Amino acid sequence: MFRMRSIASLRAALFAICALLAAQLAGARVQAAELLMFEEDWCHWCQKWDDEVGVIYAKTEEGRRLPLRRVDIHGAFPKDVALTSRPQYTPTFILVDEGQEVGRIEGYPGEDFFWGLLGRLIDKLPASEHDSFDGRGPVTN
Repeated sequence: MFRMRSIASLRAALFAICALLAAQLAGARVQAAELLMFEEDWCHWCQKWDDEVGVIYAKTEEGRRLPLRRVDIHGAFPKDVALTSRPQYTPTFILVDEGQEVGRIEGYPGEDFFWGLLGRLIDKLPASEHDSFDGRGPVTN
């Protein structure tokens, strides 16, 4: 009887510890680098980006390493990032690393220029993250 209570107490304690760890992990979001895209519904250049780049972005090396998070420029501002200023134009692409702005692209200058400008932003990432990019531009698999 005593042994059964000890095992039950041990199980309860282990369960409580696991629950606390799970709650801690859920609250502590790892903030890897990501690309924020500030947009609005009627934005012609946002649609152009969607048509030319958006359809392949997630399949590129850049898209895999810098997931795209779309933000309505008129909506709620992301609370988990610190930006140098609120975007004024759409689209505005902001590279964020560990919750801090690294750099931005204001407007959409066309597909060829976009990849080059994004490459310049990637060059500003810390060496450990920057080294994971091979610098060849969009690579789809």
